[in-house]
Amino acid sequence: MTVDDLTDVTVIDPGLPRIAYEHADSPDEAHRLIAAARQQGPIAAGPHGLEVLTYDAVRTVLRDNRFEIPEGFGLAAQGVTSGDLWDIVITSLLSLNGEQHHRQRRLVAKAFTPTAAGRLRGACADVISVLVSTVADLGHCDAVADISRRYPVPIICELLGTRRQDWDLLSAWADDIFKMFDWNVVEDGPDIVAAWRALEAYLDAMVADRRGSLTEDLLSDLMRAEFDGDRLTHQELLTLAATLLMAGTDTTRNQLAAAIEVFCDHPDQWALLATHPELAPNAVEEAMRFSPVIFTTVRVAVEDVDIDGYTVPAGAMVLANTASANRDPATHCDPERFDITRDDAHAMLTFGGGVHYCLGSHLARIELAEALAIMAQRMPDLRRDGPAVWKPITGITGPARLPIAFSRTG
Repeated sequence: MTVDDLTDVTVIDPGLPRIAYEHADSPDEAHRLIAAARQQGPIAAGPHGLEVLTYDAVRTVLRDNRFEIPEGFGLAAQGVTSGDLWDIVITSLLSLNGEQHHRQRRLVAKAFTPTAAGRLRGACADVISVLVSTVADLGHCDAVADISRRYPVPIICELLGTRRQDWDLLSAWADDIFKMFDWNVVEDGPDIVAAWRALEAYLDAMVADRRGSLTEDLLSDLMRAEFDGDRLTHQELLTLAATLLMAGTDTTRNQLAAAIEVFCDHPDQWALLATHPELAPNAVEEAMRFSPVIFTTVRVAVEDVDIDGYTVPAGAMVLANTASANRDPATHCDPERFDITRDDAHAMLTFGGGVHYCLGSHLARIELAEALAIMAQRMPDLRRDGPAVWKPITGITGPARLPIAFSRTG
């Protein structure tokens, strides 16, 4: 679908500014196109529906219960409303609303507290230290292939309790499964379903092995989870574990690579982080504000909703453009400046908001902060060593290739 296909005036007001950035050559170009649309108003007509662009409007869509995750996430908009892929997506926590969503989050919330995530801080430091050590003597590497892609899988696998020898297998499944968030699911559907079924079978075997001998890992915690006598069913357990495993893999490795690229272009900030590693949490917030790997999240209006004088009609697909909100000059001072010492920033919205706020945000922040702090100290004078290649600006994006150079430290 293209912008020109938006002809239903009952949903898309023809007077709205048009916005299209999915085929931008770089994230910088995408941000420029988004900023130009935002200057014209808080809402624009995009290729997949309405896009809200200002910080306040995006925050409203994320937090107002009159907007829900559409059934099947974005599948229906691509003509997929039945079949194996549909059945998988509509049962995922990422696609649930109301009491179904609240129930599952309530059952697993204890496993994702700041304290629980903090227990993995040492594992994060260990994994990134090993990865950095493999390239430290070289003075150059591909930040994606050699570091970011390999980083979160061991951590998530340790969290879940999987076998180390299966890390590469799980990583490959994650690649295919996360194609469900792109706008090409008709073509990718068979690969997504095959990877999901393989992962379910893998987790099913793990659950059988845990019966009667629970351990200290997330899968065992999910099996123990109970609230007022309520427990997860076996299928819910498998689906939730698979969702959490995948969600904790692809987003973090792409966001780390995106952050590294930003620091390549801001060497003063990299040097500052190396000198002051306590700034790492700030660096994560700023990197995710400035260069997010998720630009939008989709909602549907369940009734007519007024946003800044525009009535979003019931049933309308709405994309909350969090990347735009994070650079809204109305709420961020000099939003085009990358500054890890910011103390005046509004909360960045890359993790979403409201009842669907990212369940794994605490762990993701710890993973990114540990990685950036250790890399800044052990990989000084960070710089580009060739052109970066980005994935399409849809679904979960990020650098596909990022050659970097740095001073060798041994």
